[in-house]
Amino acid sequence: MTQKELLYFEDAVGHEGNIIKIIETGLQNLEDENLRAFMNNELTKHNEAKQRLMNVLEAKANE
Repeated sequence: MTQKELLYFEDAVGHEGNIIKIIETGLQNLEDENLRAFMNNELTKHNEAKQRLMNVLEAKANE
């Protein structure tokens, strides 16, 4: 993996982190249970995506 590709992964991790923060902030203000459930599901998806990206970066760092 090239240095440029690694930088793309780092950017993607940052973007996922931003999305997670936005969802967490929004969840604090939601009252509708269906919308809360949907947003919690989205939060889980983005946490998993961020973790997968981190796993790739960690694997490359340990090579």
